[in-house]
Amino acid sequence: MSPHAETIADWLLSGLELKSTIFHVGQYCGAWQASTAGRHRASFHLALHGECWLHLPANAERAAQSLRLAPGDAVFLLHDMPHCLSPDPRPPASGHESERIGTMSPLTSPADALAPADGSVGIACGFFEFNSGLDDMLLSLLPDHIVARRDNPSLDGARAIFDLIRAEALRDVQTPSPLIARLTDLLFVYVLRAVAGRDEIAPCFWSLMRRPEFAPLVAAIIEAPAERWTTDTMASFVHMSRARFCKQFVDISGQPPAQFVTLVRMKMAAAMLRGGSSMPDAAERVGYQSESAFAQAFKRVTGVQPGAYRRRAVKSPEKQAPAAINRPVAALH
Repeated sequence: MSPHAETIADWLLSGLELKSTIFHVGQYCGAWQASTAGRHRASFHLALHGECWLHLPANAERAAQSLRLAPGDAVFLLHDMPHCLSPDPRPPASGHESERIGTMSPLTSPADALAPADGSVGIACGFFEFNSGLDDMLLSLLPDHIVARRDNPSLDGARAIFDLIRAEALRDVQTPSPLIARLTDLLFVYVLRAVAGRDEIAPCFWSLMRRPEFAPLVAAIIEAPAERWTTDTMASFVHMSRARFCKQFVDISGQPPAQFVTLVRMKMAAAMLRGGSSMPDAAERVGYQSESAFAQAFKRVTGVQPGAYRRRAVKSPEKQAPAAINRPVAALH
């Protein structure tokens, strides 16, 4: 990953404010089908042992996919979306992609993780909770799903993390270790590296990281959001005409450059407001001379006025914790 991409990965992760992860760990045998769809949360699946297939139905942006998962592979679904895991390379019938079939049993440690003698498949599943008020827009900068392969050279460090996750999962097969949540947070950092290196990703913000003319611009905007980043100044930064710059930025990232600049500014402003800064100070630090214009932009991005956001952020953690974090999750079978 380039230095620019490292800077941007850190910026993105700090904005997502991962709050909690809820896990279900175990294994399947025989005919089965598992899914975390329909719960209105981002989710992930880790293949602990054995092999299975991830099935994704077609949507407006891509064709249907069936992807083989080997031990050590990780799938991050950054939006709630129809999908399933199964031992069958053939996808389920249309409309049945998110059904759950079979029963998950306690995890075991097979002698051969690549091809267990009993044909079992070990899986760790979880849900991401975000608490930033900006998560929808920040997640829109990424593909809807990411598959991180254990054998990906850019994920060397992730292999050690995965081994720790698997070891923690086997310590108590009845109650997943809370350390799995922290380790998976770290694994997500490495997953962003996998995104930056993918050739086949659909148009999204991370596609810009593969273009040497755009990565320095994105890093510069993140590092100095208060600068006067007009379309003309951004085009000049990358030595392009205004028309060519706008077309390429939209084609590659899927959104206009002005929208990205606004998101960067509102992310910084939100962090300042959570830290106790006043609205005038936050507005000035992100390049707004008019508090009214700042308030309108902030509400457009976050859905709330900056004053209300600040008041909510300074409440005690107990008062502002999302209720969903404390709700039990049904078994994924």
